[in-house]
Amino acid sequence: MKSKFSTAWTASKQPRKQRKYLYNAPLHLKHKFLSAPLSKELRKKYDKRNIAIKKGDEVLVMRGSFKKKKAKVSSVDIKKSRVTLEGINRAKKDGTKFNVYFHPSKLILQTLNLDDKKRIKRMTNKSENKEKENVSDKS
Repeated sequence: MKSKFSTAWTASKQPRKQRKYLYNAPLHLKHKFLSAPLSKELRKKYDKRNIAIKKGDEVLVMRGSFKKKKAKVSSVDIKKSRVTLEGINRAKKDGTKFNVYFHPSKLILQTLNLDDKKRIKRMTNKSENKEKENVSDKS
């Protein structure tokens, strides 16, 4: 438990070590922690269970007082591992409104923002590879 972050670390039962890994991870790894489960339709289409959230994705809130609300992702905070959604905010006592932060695991992706060509390629490659394997298994 001496170093701040170890790339060789695999797992531990101790919550303190799990938290340390999450909090001290570099940003390129923290982005992977920001993944949310896909809806059943998207799961069938892309043969993936979850994917990292991006700005512009449409999600369904599954927990809390905003449960069952659909909204578009307005920003993703990689450092805090939190996501804000358009149109979902709370009012302070003085009337000013502020964004509500959600953890990605409490959201379900309904539609994906496919502006990023790399993201499209990553999604389609996996489903194409599965189809090729299924065809070769049958013959």
